[in-house]
Amino acid sequence: MFYAPEHLTEKRFEKYKAALRPYDFYPQIDSLDFESLAESDRVYLQDFGIFNSELEEETYMLRVRAPGGRVGAENFRKIAEFVERYDLTLLLTARSGIQLHGVEPEDVLELFHGVNELKGLSTWQTFGDNVRNVVTDPFDGRGRSCEIEAFPIIRELEGYFLKNPELVGMLPRRISIGITGTRENSWPLFSNDLFLGLAEKGGEKGFNVYMGGKNTEVSQPADIFVTAKEAAPFAKAVIEAFNRYGLREKRKKNRLFHMIEHFGMERVKEFVAEFYEKSWQSAGESLLRKRHFGDFEPLADGSYGYRYRSDYGLIQADEVKKLSDYASEHGADVRIGIDQQLYILGVPDRNLPLHSRDTSPTVVACAGSDYCPFSYWSIKKEAHLLPQKELAEHDIKVGFSGCLKGCGRHKHADIGIVGLRNSRFGKNDRSARIFLGCEYTKGKRPAEVVFRTIPVDEMNGIVKLLIDEYKKSGESDFESFTANVLNRFEDSFIELFFLARRESGEDVRLDPKREPKELMEEFGEKDYIDIALKEGYSKASDAIIKELWHAAVIDRVAHMDPSKRRSR
Repeated sequence: MFYAPEHLTEKRFEKYKAALRPYDFYPQIDSLDFESLAESDRVYLQDFGIFNSELEEETYMLRVRAPGGRVGAENFRKIAEFVERYDLTLLLTARSGIQLHGVEPEDVLELFHGVNELKGLSTWQTFGDNVRNVVTDPFDGRGRSCEIEAFPIIRELEGYFLKNPELVGMLPRRISIGITGTRENSWPLFSNDLFLGLAEKGGEKGFNVYMGGKNTEVSQPADIFVTAKEAAPFAKAVIEAFNRYGLREKRKKNRLFHMIEHFGMERVKEFVAEFYEKSWQSAGESLLRKRHFGDFEPLADGSYGYRYRSDYGLIQADEVKKLSDYASEHGADVRIGIDQQLYILGVPDRNLPLHSRDTSPTVVACAGSDYCPFSYWSIKKEAHLLPQKELAEHDIKVGFSGCLKGCGRHKHADIGIVGLRNSRFGKNDRSARIFLGCEYTKGKRPAEVVFRTIPVDEMNGIVKLLIDEYKKSGESDFESFTANVLNRFEDSFIELFFLARRESGEDVRLDPKREPKELMEEFGEKDYIDIALKEGYSKASDAIIKELWHAAVIDRVAHMDPSKRRSR
C-alpha cells in the first residue's frame, strides 16, 4: 500500500479529488510506467486496488473484493493460477477479500486486467476513500438459521457504488458495510461503519440499523428498522449523506463515527433522510443470537458447510487448486469468511479428501511486518505462539494486530492483542498489549486495553491464565465470562490480578462476588500488594512488569550465541 511522505498536508487527498476525479484518471492506467510513477499516480491507483508498499518498493500489491465473500470455485482456481504464474503471495483478509503480494512492475497491468475479467470479482474501491467490500456471514442464504439472504442486497448495493463516477475515491474516508439476515451470529459485524442486523417489526423480518463502527469502535443503534427491500436504498442514502456531509478536515477524524460524534446521531439521520425516498420505522426486535460453529456445519438443504483453516490468512496456490477442484466436482460454493477462513458450502458429507492445518480458526491476524510497514511484529508468525488447541476448543475469538490501527480487529474479540515495541523498562524490545472486555454479539462494547505492556515472552502465559480462569468460572463461553466476571472489575485491577497470579503461582479465583482488596489478600504478603494499597493497582502492576522485563532480558542473554553475548 502507498504511504505518502509526512510533509504533505492532511488535505492532499482532497486536493487530488478536486483536481481530477479518480474515475476520470482511470483511462490513464494502461499508459503508466509502473517503474516510474508520480506521487499523484500512486494516490489514484489506490482506488483501483493497485499500490506500492514501503516494505516492497520494487513490487506491488493488488487487492481483490469478493462481495459477501463469494469468490466461487472457478474464480478461486484462476486466482491460484495467477499466483503461480507471477510468483505471488496470497492473503485472505478480514473483509472477505484477497491480497496478492509481490507483483512485479511489468506484470501489474496484465494481472489487474486478468482479475477484473473474472465474473463477480473486482479490484475497484478496495483501498482509499471508498466503499470497501460489503461483508456478511459465510453461511448467508445456506445456513439453517438464515431468514433473509443478504447477497442480493449486497449485489444491488455494489451495482450502485462500485463504478459510480461521483463516488470512486471521492468519499471523506472509507466506509465499511456489513449485513446479516442470519439469526446465529459469531462474527464481529458491529465493527462496520454501517451494520444491518436481522430483526423483526410488526411480524415482518428485516434489519435494525447500527452506525459508527470501525476497527476501534462498535456501531451504535440508530433506532431504525428497514425491510429487505428497503435495505439497499437505505444503505445508498447513508453513503450519499456521508459523501455530502462527512468531515474532511483531518483524515484521522473523517470516518462516519466522527460525523456522528460531531453532529449527533439524530442530525446524521436527518442527513440520511435527504437521500431516502420514504420514511422509516423505529427499531424492531433484534433476532441475533450467539452460536459457536465447528469445522462442519449442517446446512438448510441437508448438505454440509466445511471450514478450511488457513494459516491466519496465508494460503498456498496448490491448496486453493485442490479446494476449488473439489468444490467444482461436487457443485459446492467457495466463500471467504471475515475470520480469514475458507468455507466450502454444499459438500455431501464429512468424508472430505481435504485436510486443513491445526491453526486456530478463531484467531484473526493482520498482515504483519512481512507485508505492512506499520506493523512492529511478523504477526502471522507470532500467532503460532498462542495456545492454538485451547483457543479453538473453547471458540475464544482473538484479534491480533501489528499496530494500533487495528486491522486484526483486536477491539472486537474476546482477547485482543497488539504487537508493539517498548523501551519503558530498558532495552527497546517487542511487547504485547492485551485488550479485554468486548461484548460483540449484541455490539454492546469494544475491548479496552488491560495489560499495557508485557514482554513477548509472557504473552502466551497470560493468555493461558485467562483461558484457565474462564474454564473455572462455569460460564458458557468467553463472552459471558467477560460480561459476568471480567467487566465487573476495573481494568487496572484485572491487570494486577493476573500478573499477581503469574508472579506468585497462586491459584486464586476471580470471584465477582468478592471485593478486589479481599481477592488481593489471597496472594499473601507481597511488596506489590502494599504498593496497590498505597499507590493504586497500576503502580503495583508496573512493579511486576518491570521484573518480568528484567527476567526476559536475562533469559534471552542466557540463550544467546556467546559471540553476540560479549558484544552486548
